[in-house]
Amino acid sequence: MSQVCEICGKHPVAGRSISHSHRVTNRTFRPNIQKVSVVVDGKSRKMNVCTSCMKAGKVVRG
Repeated sequence: MSQVCEICGKHPVAGRSISHSHRVTNRTFRPNIQKVSVVVDGKSRKMNVCTSCMKAGKVVRG
């Protein structure tokens, strides 16, 4: 499944994980993407949407 929100465009970003002993390793921060059915132009369609968009009410579930 695609890791990009079709509403806001949120996508995975790279960062670093730092342990207690300060060893640094690369990691990826992934958004919480869910496949939900959304009403677009009066028709129901499945979209990949992040949970922050769903919580903010940017999506009309259908």
